[in-house]
Parts: sequence; C-alpha cells; structure tokens
Amino acid sequence: MDLLRVSAWSNPKSVAGAIAGVLRERGEVDVQIIGAAALNQAVKAIAIARSYVAGEGIDPICIPGFQDIEINGEGRTAIRIRVEDRAGGPHPKPVLVTAEATEPGDPAPETAEDTDPPL
Repeated sequence: MDLLRVSAWSNPKSVAGAIAGVLRERGEVDVQIIGAAALNQAVKAIAIARSYVAGEGIDPICIPGFQDIEINGEGRTAIRIRVEDRAGGPHPKPVLVTAEATEPGDPAPETAEDTDPPL
C-alpha cells in the first residue's frame, strides 16, 4: 500500500497528481495527515484528484481512520484516509477493438498505449 504524507505546506495540485497516479496504477492509496491545516490540504488534493480521474471511469471514495505514530520519540495520532476506487482494483489500459473480424493467427488488437501520440 502506498502512503502519501501531506503537510500544511503541501501543494494540493501536486498531491492530487500523486493520488491520481497511484489510483490509476493500484486502485488505492493511503493519505496520512497530522493537524488541521494538513487535513485541509489533503481534502483539497483528494477533490482535485477526483476530477483528474473521473474521465477514466475511476470513482474515488474516502475511508478515514486514526493511526498512532511516533515522531522524534513522541507519540502522535495521525488521520489516515484510504482513497480507493469504488469499483476497486487497478485499471489496465483499454483494448481497442476494430470492426473487422479476426481470424485465428491474426495479430493481437492494438492497445491504447500503442496508439497514443508521444507527449
């Protein structure tokens, strides 16, 4: 499980990109927060990430919880938010299907990865 730590000074758009990337790859990510300002940044990032992945059929949900952690020998309680796709699981690239019928021995159909223009 990937863990993203968000602070009060984290850039919400940067965190959103990280959340969206992990959701695409693995289908779930944990976000760890300590403090109200960090929680604010994390919630903004999750909302932004939702807009990043919505067009791909990913519907993120949040499951909040508490986590006891130790920082510099001092016990603290962090908030940990599990962000996962409502449908669950990683999302493989779609396979493009052509209108032509395929015969045994024909090459495999192209994937979206094969047809995407270079960035």
